Amino acid sequence: MPTSLHDDRLNLVLQTLRDHGAAKVLDLGCGDGPLLAALAGDDFFEQITGLDISRPALEACRRALSRLSLDDRVTLLNDSFAVANPGLQGFDAAVLLETIEHIPPDRLSGVERAVFNSYRPRLVLITTPNQECNELLGVPSHRLRHPGHEFEWTRAKFQSWSNGVAGRNGYGVEFSGIGWSHPAFGSPSQTALFARQGANAEA
Repeated sequence: MPTSLHDDRLNLVLQTLRDHGAAKVLDLGCGDGPLLAALAGDDFFEQITGLDISRPALEACRRALSRLSLDDRVTLLNDSFAVANPGLQGFDAAVLLETIEHIPPDRLSGVERAVFNSYRPRLVLITTPNQECNELLGVPSHRLRHPGHEFEWTRAKFQSWSNGVAGRNGYGVEFSGIGWSHPAFGSPSQTALFARQGANAEA
């Protein structure tokens, strides 16, 4: 049976983290917890922290996780990932799953400073909609996919932003897509995988 785009995203994140040996994971903008539940369902992951600025979302997340009878590997924090926090250092990876498009563009520089300069995990994985595929998904050109989105980027815009972030913060970055792929417009979701460079890349 074909999987949904949502399932494809979760599967890609888990497989990418496992492939890179990232057992301690930050889920930034965790919402009601679909990624946290997937991570907690895999014994490979040793430490899992979800962060969200929305208290109602975290309460929904807490209720959903409680029904799964999960152990103490999962921690939830009501906070913004646009704010530096030394307590969030030391993680192998941070994931922003369909999250940055909910952030006003003028706050992205704060997210960059917090995630890449303060938390500074070994890996950062970002997924976000590919605006080029919107009409193929039935979304008119003058609209966004979700009313909570502040923007949706083309592949060129996302790659330009990501390359700038990587260069300013000592990371390399690779790009891919999630879901089916159109020869001209690419996949409906796009990803950037940032890997910290230099002598401390494995720290």
